[in-house]
Amino acid sequence: MNTPRKVPVTILTGFLGSGKTTLLNRILSEEHGKRIAVIENEYGEVGIDQALVINADEEIFEMSNGCICCTVRGDLIRVLGNLMKRRDKFDYVLVETTGLADPGPVAQTFFMDDEIRAEFSLDGIVTLVDAAHIEQQLGRSDESTEQIAFADILVLNKTDLVNGEALDRLEARLRDMNRMARVVRSERANVSVDTVLNLDAFDLDQALERRPTFLEPEYPFEWTGVYSLDMGRYELSLADGPDPEMSLVVVSDQGTDDAALREGAEWCVRRYAEPAELIHPEEEIPVGKHVNLRLDSPGRKSFFLEVDTQVRVGLYAQHLAEEFDLQLTNKGTVVPVEVERTWVAQHEHDDEVGSIAIEMDGDVDIVRLNAWLGKLLGERGVDIFRMKGFISLAGESRRFVFQGVHMLFDGQPDREWGDAPRHNQLVFIGRNLDEQSMRQEFEACLI
Repeated sequence: MNTPRKVPVTILTGFLGSGKTTLLNRILSEEHGKRIAVIENEYGEVGIDQALVINADEEIFEMSNGCICCTVRGDLIRVLGNLMKRRDKFDYVLVETTGLADPGPVAQTFFMDDEIRAEFSLDGIVTLVDAAHIEQQLGRSDESTEQIAFADILVLNKTDLVNGEALDRLEARLRDMNRMARVVRSERANVSVDTVLNLDAFDLDQALERRPTFLEPEYPFEWTGVYSLDMGRYELSLADGPDPEMSLVVVSDQGTDDAALREGAEWCVRRYAEPAELIHPEEEIPVGKHVNLRLDSPGRKSFFLEVDTQVRVGLYAQHLAEEFDLQLTNKGTVVPVEVERTWVAQHEHDDEVGSIAIEMDGDVDIVRLNAWLGKLLGERGVDIFRMKGFISLAGESRRFVFQGVHMLFDGQPDREWGDAPRHNQLVFIGRNLDEQSMRQEFEACLI
C-alpha cells in the first residue's frame, strides 16, 4: 500500500533583525510552484510580522502569545493539527520563529508528538545570521548560539555591511560552532528557494549528539502534584508568591507512574495553549481547563475544587508549590501529595528583555518623528535589539514600513492606505526599555 508522503517542514530562525521576514518575502514571491503554509511566532502580545509580509496566496498563521520554544508548543501542535484537515491546500510548511527562540524545542515537536510525527517531517533548520551584529549578540544571548548550533543551513546575511576580511573571520567562527552546516552568504537575504527548502537535511542522530537532552521536552509548567481524593469539596490555598497569577490545569484520573505523568503533561501542553479562564479567590476551579488563579490580593488566598467521586487528580502548576506554600485541604485537614514531579526547563529567557507595542490612530509629523528616533537610537540603540512596524505619515498616501536593528534603521513607502483607517503600529524588542516614556514620546510626534 502507498502511504501518503509526509509534509516537509522548514524551521526559519535567527536572532532579532537577522532578516527572517525579508527571506520569507523572497520565498513567497518566487515562482517555485509550491503551496506553502506559513506559521509565524511573535515575541510579545502584538504581532506585526504578518502585516509586513507581502500579499501572497499562501496562508499565514500567527501565534503571538509567547515564545514558540516554550509556552506555545501546544499552540504549534494545534495549528499543525488544523493544517492536517486541509492537507489538499498546501504541500509545504514554513515555521518562522521569534528571534528569541531556541530552535531545538521547536524541532522536538516533530518527534515528540505522535500525530504530528505521522503527518509531517522536519526538512531542515535554516538560521539567518546578521553579519553586522552577531559578534555582540553571541556575547549576550544563549539563543543566538543555539540557533547557530542547530542549523542545517547558515545564511550569513547583510554581508554588504561588513568588509571581506571580517566576513572571512566570522564565517570561520560559524564553522567552528557548527561544522555540519552549510554557510551561504547573502545581502538582504537574497538566496534562492532551493538553498533553503527541500533540503532533507535534518538528522536526529546529529541533533542528539549536539544536545543529548534533545528529546526531553520543555513544558509551560514547573510542577505537578498528584492527590488521591474522596468525594467532597476541597480548598486549594496559596500564600503570597513571586507572581500575581498562577496558571493551572487540574487533570482528573491521573496516574502516578512516569509514563502517566508524561501523558498528563503532554495533554496539558495543549490545554496551556488555550486562553486561560481567570479564577478569583473563593471561586471554584474547573477540571480539565487552563485557568489563571488571581493572587494579587495580600495574604493567603483560597480556591475550591469539587469532586463528585473517588478519584486521583493531578495539579499541573506554572510555579513550584513551595513558592506559594500551596496546600490542598478538606475540612481543615491537609491532603498529602501522593506523587510530585518538577519539570525543569532547558532554557530561560532573559527577564530584562521584553517587547513594547505602540498602537495609535492619527498621522505622524515626519520632523518630530525623525528627532525622536534619532534621540532614542542614539541613547538606547545598543539595548534595542529589534524594531519594526508601519506609520501613517502626514501628507503621504502610502503607509511607511520600517525595520531596524540596534542603531541601524531602514524604511520605505509601502501600499496605499486607500479606504483603510490610518493608524500606527510599532514594536520594539530590547533590554530594560521604558514603555511609558517611549509611548508618550511617540504620541508627541502625532499631529
